[in-house]
Amino acid sequence: MPIPILMPALSPTMEEGTLTKWLVKEGDAIAPGDLIAEIETDKATMEVEAVEEGILGRILVAEGTEGVKVNAPIALILEEGEDASAVQSAPAPAPAEAAPPPAAAEAASAPQERPAPALAPQPTSVPTSATPTSDGTIKASPLARRLAAQAGLDLASLQGSGPHGRIVKRDVEGAAQGTVGLAGAAATAQVIPFAPAARAPQDFGIKPGTYDEVPLDSMRKVVAQRMTESKQTVPHFPLTVDCQIDELLALRKQLNAKAPEGDGAYKISLNDFVIRASALALRKMPDVNASFAGDKRLIHHHADIAVAVAMEGGLITPIIWQAETKGLVDISNEMKDKAARARQRKLMPEEYQGGTFSVSNLGMYGVKEFYAVINPPHGAILAVGQGEQRAVVKDGALSIATVMSCTLSCDHRVVDGALGARWMQVFKGYIEDPMTMLL
Repeated sequence: MPIPILMPALSPTMEEGTLTKWLVKEGDAIAPGDLIAEIETDKATMEVEAVEEGILGRILVAEGTEGVKVNAPIALILEEGEDASAVQSAPAPAPAEAAPPPAAAEAASAPQERPAPALAPQPTSVPTSATPTSDGTIKASPLARRLAAQAGLDLASLQGSGPHGRIVKRDVEGAAQGTVGLAGAAATAQVIPFAPAARAPQDFGIKPGTYDEVPLDSMRKVVAQRMTESKQTVPHFPLTVDCQIDELLALRKQLNAKAPEGDGAYKISLNDFVIRASALALRKMPDVNASFAGDKRLIHHHADIAVAVAMEGGLITPIIWQAETKGLVDISNEMKDKAARARQRKLMPEEYQGGTFSVSNLGMYGVKEFYAVINPPHGAILAVGQGEQRAVVKDGALSIATVMSCTLSCDHRVVDGALGARWMQVFKGYIEDPMTMLL
């Protein structure tokens, strides 16, 4: 029986994608690890590898097709001994159905007066257990069988994430390493559904023909889902401080003037200082470098700073991993590289998923001050405004200084007011005495 290739979940938040290009054609022999297609997700365009071996018998989804749902069949593979006639008459398999969430099953069996939660998380597809076929064999690809034998793993003990519960390469590798792969992470991801406006524009007095409807693309849908989740479930509160940055600007000018030409060249930005100061403040006050996890707090070992980067159709947050261990030049070079690739949608998922703290800077747009929405599961996000000359009082006399307003949005479940305020004082200390960031 032909094996379906399913639309993969390339990130935990992916629900659908665009099949931009096929890298193989019908009749080609493919093996596990071969690149077979390019798929555009909500954040990036990625190449997809085959997990089965055989002959590509039939392409079900043409390249350029948008809105292909995760787990929808996109092609059929002929196994050994099958010919092209096996796929010509084969109907396209139905997408793998998601298992009903426990909350939904409980609500269905409960008395009617017990309402179901309004925002019950809905999981995507869940890997099924490897169940024997009628002849007692376990569904597994040839490569998975070989890898399992080499690792000494019993196929019957593994869960298959391939079509119809078939065990594939990633299942064996995950079991051997004791980890859950990308497919497993996506399978357990919980997304609070984004509900579009229930009322028509005419209900608000908006006349037909006076507006254009622009459908949400994948990125904007994910932004809508995550920000709705954040505002509905995370108790935000903001803290704002004004930082005088004249010394920082002078130091930045000196450092950039000493930059070599050619190899080793750099140009440090104001935002690089902000990232560095945030990371050092998190190292000094690790309780702010936290996430809420139900009945516990997660205190992270490293300051992994996610930095908001605007791109066409939305934004993305490349991560500077272990930023507390990196100097200004390293942060600057890494940030420029990731921001450029982010705008081209060339980042890998591991470069923008995760992190422990966020920074969003709108100062370059002339924004004086703003309040950012927390990016779960982070416990806080720093919003940075424009540095501008303002009247300040120094030693009882009026003077002029360059001032930058910064606002920390905190998740009150893990960062209370006093803790957040102390962190802001530490951050302000680094910004106003920037030489301490070089020690």
